Amino acid sequence: MTILYLLIPLTLILLGLALWAFFWAVKHDQFEDLEGPAYRILFDEDDNDRPPEERRSGGKDDTTSSAPPGPTDETR
Repeated sequence: MTILYLLIPLTLILLGLALWAFFWAVKHDQFEDLEGPAYRILFDEDDNDRPPEERRSGGKDDTTSSAPPGPTDETR
């Protein structure tokens, strides 16, 4: 019976911490986008897949060509 004098306040403290963590998460928009990270894994935009020059520039290069990538006359 005397253990209840310890367990009840400890339970209330843990409940208070859980409520504080929940409201902190809501305030800091942790529940804003629940589906985005699940779909983000499907897109192949990994920085490690790009060459180091593109990683340093922060995006895709400005030169766009209409020809598909492949061997050119110079490399054949």
